[in-house]
Amino acid sequence: MDIRVRHARPHEYARIGEITAQAYLGDGLLDFGESDEYLGELRNVAKRAAAAEVLVAVDHGHILGAVDHGNILGAVTFVPHGGPMADIAHPGEAEIRMLAVARESRGRGAGETLVRACVDHARATAGCVRVVLSTQRTMHAAHRIYERLGFTRTPDRDWNPVPDLDDITLLTYELTL
Repeated sequence: MDIRVRHARPHEYARIGEITAQAYLGDGLLDFGESDEYLGELRNVAKRAAAAEVLVAVDHGHILGAVDHGNILGAVTFVPHGGPMADIAHPGEAEIRMLAVARESRGRGAGETLVRACVDHARATAGCVRVVLSTQRTMHAAHRIYERLGFTRTPDRDWNPVPDLDDITLLTYELTL
C-alpha cells in the first residue's frame, strides 16, 4: 500500500472525528463509553486544527490526479509549539496527540507512517529538540510503533488527566531529535 500523509481538509473533519472516536470506543479506551466527555474532544477536529496540525494518512491508490478521492486510513494531531492542544510538551518539544487508525485500515502501516510524519515535522520545526506523547497502558500496538521508531518511556512524566480517578494514569514517551 502506498500511504501518503497530508494536512486534513475542513470537509474531512467529520470523517476524521468519527475515525478517532470509533478507534477509542472500539478499543475500550474511554472509561465512560459513549457518555465519556472526551468523546466530544475526539470528534472536534476543527478545534484541533485551529490550534495544531491535523495530519491524515490516505491510501495513495485512491488518489487520481489533483483530485483526492482518498480513503482516509487514520489521523494524528501534531502540536509543534505548545498552546491549548499540548498536554505535556515543554518549550522546545513537539507533541503527538490522538493517533487513530480506522479499524478496517489497521495493520497496513498507517499508524507508523503518521508517527514518522510527526517526527519529520518536528525535525523541520525551528527550536524543536524532542517529540513527546501520552498513551494509555492498553495501547500496545501504538507502544510497539513508538519503540520501533526510537521513542523511550519517560515514567517521571506519566500523568493523570482525571485526578479523581486513580486508574487513568497515562504513560509518556519521548524521542530526542
